[in-house]
Amino acid sequence: MNMNGSEFQVVLEKFARLIVEVGLNLQPGQRLFIWANQLELAPLVRQVAARAYQNGSPLVSVLWNDDGIKKARFDHAPKDSFGEYPAWKADARFQSVEAGDAALWIGGDSPDLLSDYDPSLVGAANQSYSRHMKPFLDRIAVSQVQWLVVCPPTPGWAQAVFPDLDPTKAEERLWQAVIKACRLDKPSPAENWEANLAALERRAAYLSECQYQSLHFQAPGTDLRVQLPKGHIWLGGREKTPEGVIFCANIPTEEIFTLPHREGVDGTVRATRPLSYQGSLIADFQLTFKDGKVVDFSAGKGEGVLSRLLESDESASHLGEVALVPHSSPISQQELVFQNTLYDENASDHIALGNAYRVSLENGSAMSPEEFQAAGGNESQIHVDFMFGSAEMDVDGTLPDGKSEPLMRSGEWVLDI
Repeated sequence: MNMNGSEFQVVLEKFARLIVEVGLNLQPGQRLFIWANQLELAPLVRQVAARAYQNGSPLVSVLWNDDGIKKARFDHAPKDSFGEYPAWKADARFQSVEAGDAALWIGGDSPDLLSDYDPSLVGAANQSYSRHMKPFLDRIAVSQVQWLVVCPPTPGWAQAVFPDLDPTKAEERLWQAVIKACRLDKPSPAENWEANLAALERRAAYLSECQYQSLHFQAPGTDLRVQLPKGHIWLGGREKTPEGVIFCANIPTEEIFTLPHREGVDGTVRATRPLSYQGSLIADFQLTFKDGKVVDFSAGKGEGVLSRLLESDESASHLGEVALVPHSSPISQQELVFQNTLYDENASDHIALGNAYRVSLENGSAMSPEEFQAAGGNESQIHVDFMFGSAEMDVDGTLPDGKSEPLMRSGEWVLDI
């Protein structure tokens, strides 16, 4: 695929249409707020803006970040300045959601951009970012407006995934993988996504009806029991705003998820894929939980960053999400470690440290923070997914009557729903 040719232009146009019409389901007359993490993403951002205007949006606003500027800060800024964050950036996102704008985050971060820098400085910058972003993320957690995360390839990310290829070939190879993962290679991506989302919703509805008391995960390095709060709701595929607008928050998505009980997680979990977090790579890591909290951890790479992550706030060491993904996921079948959470989490069972989505608990969106926590929900400044599923994963669910039944064997669903 010629990255500058007509074939690539068609890919961008199909991706933009999928983002605007299926992911965001942008409504006529609704504004769109985009924040893009790389200047190299401009071609796709322009296509999204054009499609949004064609669909009746009166205004598209874009907030840019840049890897080079981020590295310059860590190279030259005073060491005591990393607790600072430009509040106007967080305020802009919060105000756009309050005004009813759809929200689009376009990622593509270099997974190990900051891996060679002092973990304490990286941690300080990440904690400041999370603290400022909390009001915005609270709105997202209750699906106040349509929101969507997509991650098209960027040069730095492509080189991290394919270090033995020259930059152009690496980016082309990553684009080929992303095209498959996002189903852009289908004759009608929108129709294919509709079928996939409907299948996820059927499975989520079935598990919600079962109301399992807990889940038991077993695989090499993992023996984890996860209690589920009463009234938990499994979600997958599409979500709904309070006004009833349907949207899909992640493209791609192959998961169904709910919230664990913040005090009901016990055992050990071993990550099966590296975690790229805010420009740092955490790999070969393991966590041990007791009564819902991480009490021990280790990492072959990025242990300092992991330590800082767990210290982000008092609830960062508790879980906010548990998600099930079959090993036969189209993303998993590519047998590629993307070093990007959006893709890797849709190739593997995963759990998330930090904040729980209130929409995954019955009446959760209407609860006060104290009520939500009392019901088993977790409130935190962070929400960080990491992957622990594999072809060796077995999952069992404990029903309300105490009986146990298999959900997954060797990474695959037992029940055909």
